[in-house]
Amino acid sequence: MGAANNVMVFIETRGGRIADVSLELVCAARRLAGQLDCGVEAVALGYELEDELQRLGHYGCRQVYYVADRRLAHFTSVPYAKTVVEVIRKHQPRIVLFGATTMGRDVAPRVASALKCGLTADCTDLQIGSHELKNVVYENVLLQIRPAFGGNIIATIVSPESRPSMATVREGVMRLDEADPDGRVEVVSEACPVGDDDFLTEIIEIVREEKQVNLKAAQIIVSAGMGASDPEALELVRQLARLLGAEVGCSRPVVDSGVLPKDHQVGQTGITVRPNLYIACGISGQIQHRAGMSEAKRIIAINKDPQAPIFDIAHYGIIGDVRDVLAKMIKAYRTKA
Repeated sequence: MGAANNVMVFIETRGGRIADVSLELVCAARRLAGQLDCGVEAVALGYELEDELQRLGHYGCRQVYYVADRRLAHFTSVPYAKTVVEVIRKHQPRIVLFGATTMGRDVAPRVASALKCGLTADCTDLQIGSHELKNVVYENVLLQIRPAFGGNIIATIVSPESRPSMATVREGVMRLDEADPDGRVEVVSEACPVGDDDFLTEIIEIVREEKQVNLKAAQIIVSAGMGASDPEALELVRQLARLLGAEVGCSRPVVDSGVLPKDHQVGQTGITVRPNLYIACGISGQIQHRAGMSEAKRIIAINKDPQAPIFDIAHYGIIGDVRDVLAKMIKAYRTKA
């Protein structure tokens, strides 16, 4: 495929808007590109997106290859994958990043198979480093970091001879930098390489259902662990969340036990959050959970075990029975209000 060059991001759009995960990946790509002394570029598919694509420039993308076609206005697997393959072959990026979303998990493996290159799924971190293989040292390779064995260990995966190196990255794990309204992106029009025969399915109707909980956007999260998963304690968690205008989160064991659905799960195998306030109720604080909430601006931990790991990162720790503490917090807040 020739010489490898820039870091490329596959841009997802939903309802004519760029998905948050794509903007997060542009910010991550800018950090990687800074270490590699190269540029950040993107590939976008759709229709009537010219104005929306200007937002990419606010986050450090300087060039976006845009394939505009009415048939691509809504996602379909084969045409999208084939189009992305052709753009990659033409512009030869050294790294390509996709969101680990329904769309990204569909497109990325198809692209990797067509290009016969490496792909690591569901990454939670990306770094640039060196790797030695069979007495050969590869410099400036992409280190693709992701949980393995059910989230019990962290694996670093490299594909040093793959061009490009490709990864899907979970939503929320990459920091979204502050937008620069003066940043500009060059929109480069690309021809659509797909024919009508490539559209194997037809979209008849699109039904969008809003999520019941949006932890990524929450400024305050009250989270329940197994120590607060019984009906009485969980109701207190919900009461406090309602009083504070917060969302209810939880740890993985609470989801695994069927107490709350996965949309509420915070952690390495759940959602990464950065709220202004995170209240951890009965959460021990294993590394998998801390990886998903440690960047909260303020962390209050409630646990009866003074040795619980959650206290290592908490700004304020309360040692005691979670039911008693929550009841007192609710009473104090109502009295003050």
